[in-house]
Amino acid sequence: MGESFVWRLSLRSSIDDVFAALTTDEGRARFWAEKTVESNGAIEFHFPNGLTHEAPIVEKAAPTRFAIRYFGANTAFALKEDSGETIVTVSVDDAPEDDWLDAYAGWISVLMNMKAVLDFGADLRNHDPHKSWDQRFIDN
Repeated sequence: MGESFVWRLSLRSSIDDVFAALTTDEGRARFWAEKTVESNGAIEFHFPNGLTHEAPIVEKAAPTRFAIRYFGANTAFALKEDSGETIVTVSVDDAPEDDWLDAYAGWISVLMNMKAVLDFGADLRNHDPHKSWDQRFIDN
């Protein structure tokens, strides 16, 4: 059995905007992957280094819950409105033990870029295939 962890993020963006960023190809391309293609209940992620990954969608309940099976881990996003902000809780269960540290750190990179894009309109990624996560660049 794999490892688990939880991250939380506070966003000034509306819950509907956050849900759209997580659940649409256009939204995910703004902060997560270079592009995604959603079809037949799965999302194909395309990353700068040429890596692709197909993640089955486990749950999509607007505007509060989205879950996928991402790189071997059950990954769920719970969204909640709180005093004019949206709180995102990302729960990762069963992350493969040999990739746990990359998954743990990687979600910080993804979530901080999500905040930069949604709250400030700034994409922090370098979009350079020669400066990607597998070469230890956190701004991949």
